[in-house]
Amino acid sequence: MDKDDNGLEGVVAAHTVLSEVDGAAGRLVLRGHAVEDIAGRWRYEDVLALLWQDFFAPLPAASDLAQALGRARAEVATLLRADDRDVLADLPPVEAMRALLARLPDGDDLPTALRLVAAPVVFTAAVLRGKAGEAPVMPDAAAPHAADFLRMVSGRPATQAQAAALDAYLVTVADHGLNASTFAARVVASTGAGLASAVLAGLSALKGPLHGGAPGPVLDMLDAIGSADAAARWLEAALDRGERLMGFGHRIYRVRDPRADALKKALRELARVGGVEAGRVALAEAVERAALASLQARKPGRVLETNVEFYTALLLEAVGLPREAFTAVFAAGRVGGWVAHAREQVQRGRLIRPQSVYVGPAAEASPAGTSLPVR
Repeated sequence: MDKDDNGLEGVVAAHTVLSEVDGAAGRLVLRGHAVEDIAGRWRYEDVLALLWQDFFAPLPAASDLAQALGRARAEVATLLRADDRDVLADLPPVEAMRALLARLPDGDDLPTALRLVAAPVVFTAAVLRGKAGEAPVMPDAAAPHAADFLRMVSGRPATQAQAAALDAYLVTVADHGLNASTFAARVVASTGAGLASAVLAGLSALKGPLHGGAPGPVLDMLDAIGSADAAARWLEAALDRGERLMGFGHRIYRVRDPRADALKKALRELARVGGVEAGRVALAEAVERAALASLQARKPGRVLETNVEFYTALLLEAVGLPREAFTAVFAAGRVGGWVAHAREQVQRGRLIRPQSVYVGPAAEASPAGTSLPVR
């Protein structure tokens, strides 16, 4: 059956042990663990140990892997140069981070993988500080990964609640089936190019607005609405203009995105300890209720539920990360999954080489002794 006009939807391109995405049931499972059961309880380092098992030999225990990741952050920081601020100042954070990431050499071993996971947080933090006219903050190799990221951005230690909230986000987005960026990483890995090349391919796909670029506009929408009592009126007017409501609907999920609930829970926990304004959370929940009601009334034949982007935006804002950096932060979580898929592809797969169907003009016949026109 020809699927090429549907973005390969329904085509099986890999068999994986890493994650199961069940859109009909609203379920995301990472190697036997439902995402809502581990988000908020596990650190990102724990998920790396889960996803990477069997792909690196030997793979340290989660605690030792966390220490190795800390050392990798320190190693990556040595790649920063004095003139980076001037060279990268005009680039969006994700593009600046991509340029810096290209400094890492290719390889397929565990040290390479750890440096690739360390790089997005080290480079994103340095880029953000550079844009603010401040010098980079060097990593603390002994600190947990999420906490160190926030410290490198702000220049001060993160609270335990902030670090836990960011960990919940990184865990939630670590892997999600064969999405566009993961597929891109697997295609490059299948050529034998190496982990750095595969991760750069994944990052390049992620920065596209149809994949990783939507959380920031959620905050733009909330800012424009302003108050809970204005939500329904604003949303109805946006739908009248044919605009998409950011943070609602998903290509795969036909029910509520399970990651949205995991992040909503993490945001509420952050609000409980004073890490986010209660009014901001109340506004978001009012907008969510009004949006779901409007979408159900206008499009009763479609399921357009809250997706991961909606509460991602609120959570990342609450821990002090600017909205223009949200795609780069997404990459900081998804990179662990890209590495795992790249290793799985090399170990268990072969060169990915699908076929295409030619629909162009037929070959032009040329009389003997003549040449085709130059076009």
